[in-house]
Amino acid sequence: MSNTQTTPEVTWAQRSSSSDPEKNYIYLTIAAPDVPKIDVDLKPTGLTFTGHSDTKKTTYHVELEFFAEIDVENSKTHHTSRDVSFVLRKKELKEEYWPRLLKDSKKMHFLKTDFDKWVDEDEQDGAPDDMAGMGGMGGGMPGMEGMGGMGGMGGMGGDGGFGGIDFSKLGGGAGGMPDMGDMPDMGEGADDDDDDDEDMPALEEDDAAKAGVSEGKATEKADDAPAEKSKIEEVS
Repeated sequence: MSNTQTTPEVTWAQRSSSSDPEKNYIYLTIAAPDVPKIDVDLKPTGLTFTGHSDTKKTTYHVELEFFAEIDVENSKTHHTSRDVSFVLRKKELKEEYWPRLLKDSKKMHFLKTDFDKWVDEDEQDGAPDDMAGMGGMGGGMPGMEGMGGMGGMGGMGGDGGFGGIDFSKLGGGAGGMPDMGDMPDMGEGADDDDDDDEDMPALEEDDAAKAGVSEGKATEKADDAPAEKSKIEEVS
């Protein structure tokens, strides 16, 4: 069987806090579709991921050495048919963001910022409580127990670690309606309706005119009736 090794795409975002451990974390996603079984070695200083896909005929593998240490015991994971996501709690409580995910400052082609989940450091206070709803994610990273058959993330109850993350709000600016600047154009349709309404009286006038013509003809017939009767009497 042909087998290749692929470095999966990795996206990440983060939050920070100097006082609340549950608001001091890294959000990491590894894009590895159709991988039924994964092998994850998570350590305070880094993560090694391996997973084979029969449908893609490739083995996904990546090794990451973090910029700073994480708290393995209080980190979470969620495995789906499309990817594997992690919430990695930073070990050091610190208000400042990590300047980058990895210890090595060299740019990695597979590593990208997850802009859907990113919130700027100075906007964290105004951001929603993103960690509410994380109870559905599996805990106990070292053994990765119970990853495969996990249900939806939101609203599955608190396990004391990360309760209740709302992924639709995790990106800060990702929500909201698009620009509705085109909405005023609907007024043109309203004007067209008004124009149609203004034309209606003309139709009523036409009907009235037709009715007048009919009445005139009926009157003429009524006037002609005595004359015809007189002719008949003369003949008699």
